Amino acid sequence: MIMMSPCVSVILMVVAFVNGARIEDDIQSCAKVQTASAVVPLGSPVTATCIIRDDCPLATGQDVQWRLNDRLIPGISVASDSGRIYKVAISDFNHTRAFLTCCVQASPIQVVGGVEIRAGYPPLAPQNLSCQTNLTTPNTLTCSWDPGQQETHLPTKYTLHTKIWDSNEKQTYELPTGLHQYTIPRSGFVFFSEMEIYVKAVNELGEATSLPMVLEPVSVAKFDPPRILKVEVVPKRYGCLKLRWGLSPHQAWMHDFRLNLEVRLKTADSSHWSEQPILVSQVKPTRPVDQCRLRHGTEYFAQIRVRYRQSPWSEWSSSQSGVTLESAPTGRLDSWLKVSGDHTHKQLTMHLFWKPSQQFRANSQNVSYVVSVQKLPAEKGKLCSTPRNYCTFQLPRKAKKVYLSAVNAAGKSSPTEVRIYQIKRHTVISEIKAIPRDDRSLLVQWRSVDASGLTGYVVEWSPLLKTDPSFIQFETADRNQSSLVITGSFEPYKPYGISVYPRFKDGIGLPQTVNAYSRQRAPSMFPKMRMKKTWQSHIELSWDEIPLDQRNGIIQSYKVFYWGENGPVNAVNADTKERRVILKDLNTMTLYEAFIMVSTLGGSLNGSTIHFEIEPFDAVTIVMIVIAFGVGLSLLIIFIVVTCFSNHKRLKGHFWPIVPDPANSSIKKWTSDSAQEKFPAWDKKESNPIYLSHLSFLNLPMKLSKEEDDLWSNSAEDTSDLGESICGSPFIPGYSGSNSDSVPYATVIFSSPCCSPPPNEPHVYLRSESTQPLLETEESFSPKCYQNMASDGMSREQCFFGPCDDCIPEEGANTVIHWDDFPFLQALTMNDTPND
Repeated sequence: MIMMSPCVSVILMVVAFVNGARIEDDIQSCAKVQTASAVVPLGSPVTATCIIRDDCPLATGQDVQWRLNDRLIPGISVASDSGRIYKVAISDFNHTRAFLTCCVQASPIQVVGGVEIRAGYPPLAPQNLSCQTNLTTPNTLTCSWDPGQQETHLPTKYTLHTKIWDSNEKQTYELPTGLHQYTIPRSGFVFFSEMEIYVKAVNELGEATSLPMVLEPVSVAKFDPPRILKVEVVPKRYGCLKLRWGLSPHQAWMHDFRLNLEVRLKTADSSHWSEQPILVSQVKPTRPVDQCRLRHGTEYFAQIRVRYRQSPWSEWSSSQSGVTLESAPTGRLDSWLKVSGDHTHKQLTMHLFWKPSQQFRANSQNVSYVVSVQKLPAEKGKLCSTPRNYCTFQLPRKAKKVYLSAVNAAGKSSPTEVRIYQIKRHTVISEIKAIPRDDRSLLVQWRSVDASGLTGYVVEWSPLLKTDPSFIQFETADRNQSSLVITGSFEPYKPYGISVYPRFKDGIGLPQTVNAYSRQRAPSMFPKMRMKKTWQSHIELSWDEIPLDQRNGIIQSYKVFYWGENGPVNAVNADTKERRVILKDLNTMTLYEAFIMVSTLGGSLNGSTIHFEIEPFDAVTIVMIVIAFGVGLSLLIIFIVVTCFSNHKRLKGHFWPIVPDPANSSIKKWTSDSAQEKFPAWDKKESNPIYLSHLSFLNLPMKLSKEEDDLWSNSAEDTSDLGESICGSPFIPGYSGSNSDSVPYATVIFSSPCCSPPPNEPHVYLRSESTQPLLETEESFSPKCYQNMASDGMSREQCFFGPCDDCIPEEGANTVIHWDDFPFLQALTMNDTPND
């Protein structure tokens, strides 16, 4: 068994009562609910009466209640002869639809009667009634209106009423519910007959009618876009164009009617139509229209639209172009002259740019420009002739100004004088910045450190990705200005170079330049990092600059993120100009990952991840170790070499003993290096020296005795301590030539150094024997006699190395040998020694 809640059962009972349903045909209703109206204005009071028969079994011994939907409302009971009567009063009925029921208190509650009450508003009069005639096939008249802002909450019917005055024919058109427009067929109206039209709205609470509208259907017709057949030049009329036009084929039958026409124009280089169209009233389609007061020699695009009396304007026609008659250019040109080159050698190059001023009129489609040193253009003084907006030429000698003129087929303009300015090598502008305002304009701001002598500024800009000078644009500013709004077709995400030049009476100062973007975004590509070098716990990462066309904005920062295995993520900012970072305090034998993030004001882009690892001994460390080892080894070698050279005599004598050579013995080599240093000058005076190998000096305090002499001469093993012997002829007993086993040598022993004054005691001459074999010689050796000087000044002859036959002087010959011829022997005084 399905159980239902009391509320659901009440609603079902009410619906059954409203629809007049019966459970059984032979059972009559126990109660009847009556109201003044089932539809009432919203918010108005409502009263109802419930009449219950006395024999109703449901109401026997039960109290009666009123319910509005599921809400209990108080009521009163009135006794009568026919049964019981119960009334209820609702002071403010604020439901758009509700069920009022009469119930008895049973278990569950029983509904004995009920009624549905609806509430709303009466309709408002329709507003803004308008109609429009369609002149295309099929011809119709469509009218629409506004039902008003207030909702009625009740079904409202609208009807359209028409009345043709000429025939007094009336028509009523019923509209579906909720529809607020209706299209009258062609049979319901006449194009050129006035008719009255109004709309009526009706619902259960009342009706309302709109204001009637009287119209001629053709006067509310919207024409199809007309056509411009041809745009012609008006002969001998400068600045005039003739427009021939017509209606569309569907409205061609109205060619004799006078229509209103509007014309709008624009030049070929403009993107905007004229703000105020030109109105031509009461013109037939067969009559052309003249448009004058146009620029000479200028191409214009034209469009037209039409209407009949106060009908809606048609859509604009398609565009057609025409060119007015040419005339000579008028007005002046704005110019900007830049100077480059070598001022010292006066090899200057002029870069002249120009643009039309607000007063300039080219008056032609084909205009060229001539730069000349003469005021009147001529071939002789012409510097250049070009259809473009710039010219480059060499500065003529002694030229102070040039002249710029515009030329077309009809003539030439008055020349614009351009003075030649020199470059002033000092900076006036200290700071410049460019702020984008929108896609078509930038605000340029600058500061001047010294405004004395300034006459103004020149702001120049051009796209950095286009090198053609024709893209260079400029604007002039007053000396009191510090900002300027430049406009143009700035492309988003493309770089522009902006320069501000100070202008003086006698020259142009150095500029300040800044790069700018009208709109920025993240770069299109990221830089690729590479490892430049590693050392110890550091690594240097570097990257190349992003190409200018891929930046999409001004690079604000480079940030490198890196992390090791299971380590935190670190970030390092890099200088935007150096484009490198050094990662410090890295662990060896640890794998690291890193990537770079490049940012502009419009966004950021992350690069790809790279991996690197710090080796225990990197290349730098190995190189440093090798360098340190090499430096130490070099210092050791240098020390050894220096030591060897400083003691080379001692080392040489230790490893390679010096053996006297009698064939080369001479006084030149009697002494060691110490002795040679004491006789440097006069030693070179000997004309034909015979070298002696070595001369030993002994400092003897007293004269050696004969026994000592024998001791020296007989001790062969001790003679090595006396130095090396003098190389001379061995004239001693026992000398047998080169085949003998021993050869006598002589040692000269001084009692004091040779540089000291001559001693009183005579020098001692010793002989010694050496086992060193002499060099064999075939020549006989006979010693020469040398003369010692006696103490009394008299000279006497004495043979060195023993007696000889040559000591006897020849007759008639000068046998005196002077000591001056033998300076080294001059220091020696020998005594005769026995030969045994």
